[in-house]
Amino acid sequence: MPYGFKIRERVLANIRNLLNETGHEEVLFPLLVPETLLAKEAEHIEGFQGEVFWVTKGGNEELDVKLALRPTSEVSITYMENLWIKGYTQLPKKYYQIVSVFRYETKATRPLLRVREITTFKEAHTIHESYEDAERQVREAISIYKKFFDSLGIPYVISVRPEWDKFAGALYTVAFDTIFPDGRVVQIGTVHHLGQNFTKAFDMKIQRADGSLDYPHQTSYGISDRAIAAIIAIHGDDHGAVLHPLVAPILVVVIPIPAKEEGEKVKDYARKIAHSLNSAGIITKIDDNEKATPGEKYYYWELRGVPLRVEVGRRELASKTVSIKRRDTLESKEVELNHLIDAVREILKQIEDNMRTSSWKRMKDLVSRVDDLNLAKSRLESKLGIVEVPWCGNNKCGLKMEEQTGGRVLGSPYEGAEIQGKCVVCGSPAETVLRIAKTY
Repeated sequence: MPYGFKIRERVLANIRNLLNETGHEEVLFPLLVPETLLAKEAEHIEGFQGEVFWVTKGGNEELDVKLALRPTSEVSITYMENLWIKGYTQLPKKYYQIVSVFRYETKATRPLLRVREITTFKEAHTIHESYEDAERQVREAISIYKKFFDSLGIPYVISVRPEWDKFAGALYTVAFDTIFPDGRVVQIGTVHHLGQNFTKAFDMKIQRADGSLDYPHQTSYGISDRAIAAIIAIHGDDHGAVLHPLVAPILVVVIPIPAKEEGEKVKDYARKIAHSLNSAGIITKIDDNEKATPGEKYYYWELRGVPLRVEVGRRELASKTVSIKRRDTLESKEVELNHLIDAVREILKQIEDNMRTSSWKRMKDLVSRVDDLNLAKSRLESKLGIVEVPWCGNNKCGLKMEEQTGGRVLGSPYEGAEIQGKCVVCGSPAETVLRIAKTY
């Protein structure tokens, strides 16, 4: 568990840096939300009604007003912003918090994918004078998430969710989806343009630059534990995890292979190597556990995904070299001791590049475009992945696609799509494509 928690810490440090660099301020809002507040935005409460955990008693006494364990924090933050913000000179405001949120989604829970307590939920909330400024914030949020997932080698498609699947209370939702090795799709991030829906619900008005009063505009965007699940699932192999150097708690493990004759010298050599790497800022651990064999140590650290393994024995001691094995490709390389630091840094960079390139290639191979609904259904049943089909833009046709394929509509490409042909449902001229997939 501590090892996994360190992975979590490094993932969160990455997203924190990206948010801090773009002017977001970290905050912490209450866990408990009165029902009277949650019910302020009708569409929002309707969308979450079946997923809310309620606190109904304090000790042995029934509460006058039920308290919800926050499913998300738009309501709490808007309530407080209404007290704090009175004019355009205070805007924009960009907050974020990393907290637990609670949703009673399903009985078929899956670790990190479908959970009732989402323990690593980064939610950002922003408020703006105009629709256009909020629209710019949506673009910034998408840019932040692209940098975040790119830095971890996690491939994705960006889609505008269909009207029937947008966030409750949003004007529209943009989502990042990735494909897991079994071909199913997982949502790994969302960005919502909330417009004035929540500020109107709380009657929050600000003075604009022209002196008039109006409701400000909001956005929100979130990433959860699923980012960690994606790192493990997408990069892992039959030997275990393959951790990206950016999030690996240990970058290099040094394993001495002592012989009877020069056992202490080999151990000293291994300690020297570990000290040298740590002094250079490369997080290194020496595994000198005498109760385990070298083979058992290899298995142990491969399972945990440490990017590099350095092996040293009598041969390396005599030649002043080390043997380096990559976790991603399982390839080995011999390096002279006086070139070790530069070699390790270069190999770690190669690992990052390889993980990004190979994961994107695998995902692109699982995205296809067809112009027939039966063929789309067949692709989803046999190959899974994502299938794109021509769509006229009518929601009824989109819902029909879900019904006939047994998949879930992810939405249309955020960047737009060149398309010719006819809607696969009604035969009208297509306006864009619709992405369909089997999801978790």
